[in-house]
Amino acid sequence: MNIAMVPARMGSQRLTRKNLRELGGVPLITRAIRKCKAAACFDEIWVNSEHPEFGNIAAAEGVSFHRRPEQLANHAATSEQFVYEFLTAHPCERVFQVHSIAPLLTADEVRAFVRAMIASDYDTMLCYTPEQIECAYEGRPVNFTFDAKTNSQDLTPVQRIPWSITGWRRATYLAAADAGKTATYSGRIGFHPVDRLGGLIIKTEEDLRMAEALLPLCAEL
Repeated sequence: MNIAMVPARMGSQRLTRKNLRELGGVPLITRAIRKCKAAACFDEIWVNSEHPEFGNIAAAEGVSFHRRPEQLANHAATSEQFVYEFLTAHPCERVFQVHSIAPLLTADEVRAFVRAMIASDYDTMLCYTPEQIECAYEGRPVNFTFDAKTNSQDLTPVQRIPWSITGWRRATYLAAADAGKTATYSGRIGFHPVDRLGGLIIKTEEDLRMAEALLPLCAEL
């Protein structure tokens, strides 16, 4: 069984009630649910939140609701913790976390990601956007050298991980967490590309304005 989990908490530090903010007149959380349904590749779809308002939205959209403990929705709680708690309650082979804050990720991209992981032997699959431009970390080149100027089209792309969609094999994730290891990066790890629109993550008001401006370019959405 392969299930989709859409995480949503009511509190947020940078963009208040961001999962309920609207894009094109539709709340981000609703967009994510409908995207999972349109992808038609999941046995079950769950909204994972501490707040009952998201349960009402899940019911209205015809999907299931998992109410996580309040302590897993504060600013100190990590995704490691709430994914672990969810997986202890829901037997499955794989879980795919589909973020509501990646509203321009398409159903086709979700479907392609899921199929790619199922066809592989990976325990963890991360999405990425390829950035084929000079990138540095703490002032040091990552994919270029100061010794020569290379045309950008000849550079090795850097894999930027936006977390728009992530897949985990349940058994591997739980085993890693129970052993005190980092479950997010457990077992055999694979990478699957999404386009730059699909990799746009809504964290701030500016991000939301960017998504509004780009929405007309996304016919499917």
